Amino acid sequence: MRFHTRKWVKPEDLNPNGTLFGGQLLAWIDEEAALYTIIQLENSKIVTKYISEINFMASAKQGDIVEIGMEVIKFGKSSLTMKCEARNKMTRETILTVDNIIMVNLGPDGKPAPHGKTEVEFVKDRLDNK
Repeated sequence: MRFHTRKWVKPEDLNPNGTLFGGQLLAWIDEEAALYTIIQLENSKIVTKYISEINFMASAKQGDIVEIGMEVIKFGKSSLTMKCEARNKMTRETILTVDNIIMVNLGPDGKPAPHGKTEVEFVKDRLDNK
């Protein structure tokens, strides 16, 4: 799994227990999934279709650094399915896992559209081919 994003847990990210609010972490994950999909499919018109069961295993506190990792599981005709792990860099614990996040590619009409991609591409490889 490749970890692309790090987030610093700030006071506004905490719940009443003084730990990272799960909803804030899910917002970070949804944003990371969207950014990852936009880069992979080379289209900024994408939407989150589905997020499977979320397994919270640990937490983070103010000042901790959270890493978010994504891994592509499958390229569909108009979708991209990924799994996710968020981990605490300070404690080295896995905070949560998500087995399936499905993002859908949209056409100009706002409806699902084929993206034509079949494998993960890295930006550096795209630049080398031009």
